[in-house]
Amino acid sequence: MPERKPHPLLAQVPLTVSPFISLPTAITLPYTYKTLPSTLPPSSTGEDNGTGKPKYVVSASGHAAHPDEIIASCKALQAHLQKIQDDAERTIREWEDSIKERELAEKRRLAPGWLDREEKILEPAKKRSSVAASSAGVLPEPNIMDSQDGGPAVRSLTEEKAAEGEELDRAFGGMGLR
Repeated sequence: MPERKPHPLLAQVPLTVSPFISLPTAITLPYTYKTLPSTLPPSSTGEDNGTGKPKYVVSASGHAAHPDEIIASCKALQAHLQKIQDDAERTIREWEDSIKERELAEKRRLAPGWLDREEKILEPAKKRSSVAASSAGVLPEPNIMDSQDGGPAVRSLTEEKAAEGEELDRAFGGMGLR
């Protein structure tokens, strides 16, 4: 056995023995211990789908697959997600359309025929001017504001109103106020 001399620098470092450090000891194996073979036999669970492609991509959970199978499952997942997104967009569009239809039905209920016409701006009926009324043979009604200090127009208007009141009294006469 050749003699081994320690390195001169290491020979200068004193060694101390610590009671807290224990050196590892040899492990004794049980009598039933068998060594693993270097190659594993084919799977007995029947996971081989007969494609003959080697499954060399192994996940942490132990599932093995060929890259083509992984790509195919990714494409199937992408198609499924696209279908779900299209269904969701169609549902939202149908929901928005139903809201618009309900609002339109409510507007038609409040103002029937309003939304079915072209003209949308309402204009009040214009009052006929006295010139147009006289040419048509209709006498214009006198305005109280046109006369000064109870002129003949105001007197005729108050007489007209009194005559209407008398007619009502004749029609509903005998009804006294209590």
